[in-house]
This record gives sequence, C-alpha cells and structure tokens, in this order.
Amino acid sequence: MTTDTTVPLVDLKAAHAEVEAEVRAGFDRVLATGGYIRGPEAAGFEEEYAAFSGTRHCVGAANGTDALELALRALDLPPGGGVVLPANTFVATAEAVVRAGLRPVLVDADDDHLLIDPARVADVLPQAAALLPVHLNGQLAPMAALLELAGDRPVVEDAAQSQGARQDGRALHGRIAATSFYPGKNLGAYGDAGAVTTDDDGLAAAVRLIGDHGSDRKYVHERFGFNSRLDALQAVVLRAKLRRLPAWNAARRAAAERYHRLLAGFDGITLPRTAPGNEHVWHLYAVRIGPGRDRDAVLAALREAGIGAGVHYPVPVHLQPAFRHLGHGEGAFPVAERAARELLTLPLFPQITDAQQERVAEALAKALVS
Repeated sequence: MTTDTTVPLVDLKAAHAEVEAEVRAGFDRVLATGGYIRGPEAAGFEEEYAAFSGTRHCVGAANGTDALELALRALDLPPGGGVVLPANTFVATAEAVVRAGLRPVLVDADDDHLLIDPARVADVLPQAAALLPVHLNGQLAPMAALLELAGDRPVVEDAAQSQGARQDGRALHGRIAATSFYPGKNLGAYGDAGAVTTDDDGLAAAVRLIGDHGSDRKYVHERFGFNSRLDALQAVVLRAKLRRLPAWNAARRAAAERYHRLLAGFDGITLPRTAPGNEHVWHLYAVRIGPGRDRDAVLAALREAGIGAGVHYPVPVHLQPAFRHLGHGEGAFPVAERAARELLTLPLFPQITDAQQERVAEALAKALVS
C-alpha cells in the first residue's frame, strides 16, 4: 500500500505559507507584551470578524463547542427546553445543547442538500424552545422557512462550516450564531478557537459575561459562567487569515466548479448541490456514492492511489452511544442515515491546483469501476 498522499484532503501548510510572515510578526507583538488572553489582538479580530459577517458584535471563545453553548446560555431558555437540530451534524452541536442544560430534539435532513428539513421541524415544533439549524459543508440552512416556523422562538445558527457564506445577501438570519475556528475550517486557527456573532447588544454582553466566569469586574460574578476566552495568539492567526478569506473562499468556489465539470457524467455518484439563494463557500466537497456501490471500498481505493479523501459524520447523532437516551433507533432519520453511508469528501482547499483535481477525478473514475 502506498504511503504517499499526492493530494491531501486539506493542505494547512499551504495556507500557513501565505500568512507566515504576518503571523510571526503578530506573535512577536504579543510575546513582547505578555498579553495572552483577549487583549488588543482579540479585540481587533472581534471587530474585524463582526464587520466581515455583517453583524454588530463578535465575541471570541475558546472553541466552537463553547461558542454554541455560550449562545444558548445567553438566551436564558427554560431548563430542559427542547432545541431542534439536524441528526446529520457533528456531535458537538448536540453536546452544546446538553451542556447548556437543554434537550436535543433531532430531525431529518432534506435529500437534495442534506440541510435541516423545515417539514420535519414542523412535526416537532411543539417540543421546541429554540431552533438550531446547522449550515452544512459551506452553505446556509433554509433560514426563511425556519424563521417563519420559529415565530417568537429564538433561532441559533451553527455556522462552523459557513464562514463567508451568505443567503439572500446575509450571513446572520437568526438572533445569534456560533462558529468554530478549528484549523481545518475555512477560517482556521492554529489550535482551538471560536466565536459568537449577533446584532443584539444584550446577547453579546451576556455571552462575554458568561464566557469570563460570569464576571465583568474582578472577583465579582454576576451569574454562573465558565472560562471560554479567545487567546491573543490565536487572534493573530485569525486576523492574518481573515484578510485573505474572501479570496480563499473564491478559490474554493472555483475549485468546486472545476470538480463539477470534471465529475459530470460519472456513473454512480451524485454531486453536491447549492440551494436557491445560497452563496456557497465549499468548506467540504462531498459526493454521494450511489446505491449498489460500496462507499468504503471507493474510499480505500482513493487512499491507495494517494488521494486524501475522507468521510464526515459516518454515524448520525441519534446512533451515537452517548445519545442513546434520546430513544431513536436505526430508521428514525432515513435521509441522515443514508447520507452517512454514501457521503465521500474529496480534497478541496484554496491552494488546490488543476492538476491535483484532475488527479482526484482520474483516481475516482478508476475506483468506481474497480
């Protein structure tokens, strides 16, 4: 078996090469002052990311899971209240709900875009204190339909995979959103980091308070909180990368269009689709390996050929051992379960070359007939 990955799934080294000088200079600034927690670098990033997102406020957090929990806690939802989220998401979405003292209410996705299905949300609406749509793979969930369903219930957006994405020209549609800056995201730190965005002054203040032990004055704790603040060194990295994010997202869109052309007509796969009104930023390019074919065999063949393909979310939330208590067995969410069996993520990053994508397409063609 080959050990040479000729096309990586994600190339973080290529991204670093573009920002290295700027990051090193920023690290030197922080190291000279010793201000490692929040400080001017974090404040600068928060201001810049809020502007980028078209929101009034951005509050940094230690990671994306914390950011979701902070957003939910800031809303002061009733203890044990139901929060509706899709079954086909990373487990952190459901974890944040439980950590905030709330109850996950899972629903299925639509089969075309694998985004949370408003029709399924309508079925469980009487259980809902809030909605938590996930913007998956780089495009937004159907926000207009969800907001209409929500009525006066708050909508919290999981925007960990949609940095720079828009729907009908806007990034934020609900009251508050949370994102992750895990290294592999479109905007990735050099470790864990996250943020909450909102237009609501009160929610922003609550998020900042809760994430700093419930305190805005030393040794005075207004409410129960915990420790989740943005490190200054991570803020340096994020500021450098944010300046390049519009160009990087444009490069991702161009690469996705190239895959569309290269893979058009391939028998046995379904290409990803962009929902109406969405400006996709292609965090992931995930194809579906059709019925009658073994997705895992295709994956193994690609890896043997040196292609760093992957599988995201092979086990939906309701089938995870940690969430058995929700009481859902196999067959509860058929679209999510089918997607978990069929999805295959192909390499995509801003610096990917035409030749690398052609190499992926050639290897995939061979894997599909082997």
